[in-house]
Amino acid sequence: MESLYLLIPLSVVVVFGALWLFFNASDGGQFDDLVGPGLRVLQDDDTTPEKPAGTEPE
Repeated sequence: MESLYLLIPLSVVVVFGALWLFFNASDGGQFDDLVGPGLRVLQDDDTTPEKPAGTEPE
């Protein structure tokens, strides 16, 4: 029973800390675009860029 005097306030502090982290990340734009980065990986172009005309090969 005496351990509850420590565990209940500690769990309340942990819950408020987790909520603060979530809302801080949400306000910072962490969850704005969840689909875009996954689609950018699929649309990645792996070709090498062409050299401009008039440049000599090294």
